Amino acid sequence: MPEKKTLTRARRDLRQGKSPSTAAGEFVREEIEHVREGKHGARSAKQAIAIGLSKARRAGVPLPAPAKGQSSERTRRSAKRELATAQGRRKPRSSSPRRSRATREALEQEPRSSVSSSALSQQARSAAARRKATSTSSSRKGASAGKRSDASKRAGAGKRSDASKRSR
Repeated sequence: MPEKKTLTRARRDLRQGKSPSTAAGEFVREEIEHVREGKHGARSAKQAIAIGLSKARRAGVPLPAPAKGQSSERTRRSAKRELATAQGRRKPRSSSPRRSRATREALEQEPRSSVSSSALSQQARSAAARRKATSTSSSRKGASAGKRSDASKRAGAGKRSDASKRSR
């Protein structure tokens, strides 16, 4: 269960019109704090982030499931199910004490160094590199092409008007 201050911060972000991913960032931050405090560990920074995003969906943050190809089918199904349950479109399942205990004990054995500042920095750099390779380059191409066409239209319009003046 997320802490009360995390829920209030996330709700405030959503009220202010910020994106769901910004609100979900509060849950990720809380999860990183938990690992640093020693409540449990995480195998990698990516796992700590994933746990935080999962908590956000369960708390009702309208964070969409990852796109096809970004993560495994199992993860996508789980994300959809969590969001539907939080929004009241699906009946929640009762939690299994044995499964919860096994998950907690497994996380307690994981390292705490996975959310050190250097590990998070490395995760951020690799994520940014993946973004640059796909979406950023295509959006830049689109933006620059739009600017170029606008400029050429303006330049072309000026030439046409000069030519029309000469013919008169």
